[in-house]
Amino acid sequence: MTNPFEHDDRDYLVLVNDENQHSLWPSWITVPTGWHVVLDASPRADALAYIDQNWTDMRPASLAAAMRTE
Repeated sequence: MTNPFEHDDRDYLVLVNDENQHSLWPSWITVPTGWHVVLDASPRADALAYIDQNWTDMRPASLAAAMRTE
């Protein structure tokens, strides 16, 4: 069985959850509850580039907010 996250010839979505965590997601698999699409089906390289450009703080949003108030 091959890993569905490693097909360079397929399209992927970029998902984000309420904690602003990003995920590369195969476009042919149902989006899980709690995540929403921020980049529609795109080539894998484009989806990874989107994540690199937009997910610059790996901390969950709640942790980042708590650290700002300290």
